[in-house]
Amino acid sequence: MRIVSLSPSATEILCALGLESSLVGVSHECDWPISVRDLPRLTRSLLPETQIDEDGEILELSALEIDNAVREAVASGESLFTIDIELLRELKPDLLVTQGLCNVCAVHHKTALIASEALDKAAGAMVLDLSPTTLAEVLETFRQIGTATQRDAEAESLIAKTQNRWDAVREKTQTIGELPRTLLLEWPEPSFSAGHWNPELLQIAGGMLAPWDIVGKPSRVLDWTEVLEFNPEYIVLIACGFDAYRSLDEAWPLSELPGWYDLPAVRNGDCYAADGNAFFNRPGPRLADSAEILATILRPEVFMDMLPPYSVQRFPDEMLVRIEDTT
Repeated sequence: MRIVSLSPSATEILCALGLESSLVGVSHECDWPISVRDLPRLTRSLLPETQIDEDGEILELSALEIDNAVREAVASGESLFTIDIELLRELKPDLLVTQGLCNVCAVHHKTALIASEALDKAAGAMVLDLSPTTLAEVLETFRQIGTATQRDAEAESLIAKTQNRWDAVREKTQTIGELPRTLLLEWPEPSFSAGHWNPELLQIAGGMLAPWDIVGKPSRVLDWTEVLEFNPEYIVLIACGFDAYRSLDEAWPLSELPGWYDLPAVRNGDCYAADGNAFFNRPGPRLADSAEILATILRPEVFMDMLPPYSVQRFPDEMLVRIEDTT
């Protein structure tokens, strides 16, 4: 079977089911496992990644600038990604896997359907759309791909393994004291809540949900007064598309918001940036790691051995202590 995946999470699922050798093409965002980076790339982003300042220096777009660019593109009806249809024809896939959950994070199902219509009709390529919004639905996508590729047994094994890891974390956290009020942020500027399956991950890890954390619902822009009222004891930034280090670079505007230094999470130094790109924002097998990462942040004395390398960075001291408090 020849498979093209236009979704990073689908690529990870396919590889976890032992189908990496069947992959003939992936999206520009598919980067795990590392070996898939050598496969032909069928997509690219149409959004600018850099800009030139008045001194002629090339700079990455900030989180706010990225958000503005996305909003402008969506409002004008422009696509955020493009597919190399000629390359798709050349690869002649039997199965094209895409996603219909978000038209910002990856190539959307509708765009993939347009591309699939350009394939030779005789080829009979199947298009499989994955759109999970909860952890149960994420596990079901393992089963969907298993059925489409005749890897049903492998899919059931992956489901059981993933569920067992979540259950192991939940079992430990249920016996540990009070639940700390935890603010999960999917974007720093403007501040977005972390939606869909992320509230479930927080529950598994032993954190208290905010009032806006509704399982299965998409992320949304937060009114900062909501955050002040919630008064979080922990803040975890899991910026979509960013690793922990880039998230940390983009976190600075948070410290300029009113009341930031009065929040318990800030006063106690419990503010962290985690790798949202690799873990939290991809509905695949590594959501098991995501629960363990959150549990490690909230209960390091119990879960420290579960933290993947480079997955979490604490906010710098300059963001945790106001200048006048140090004089």
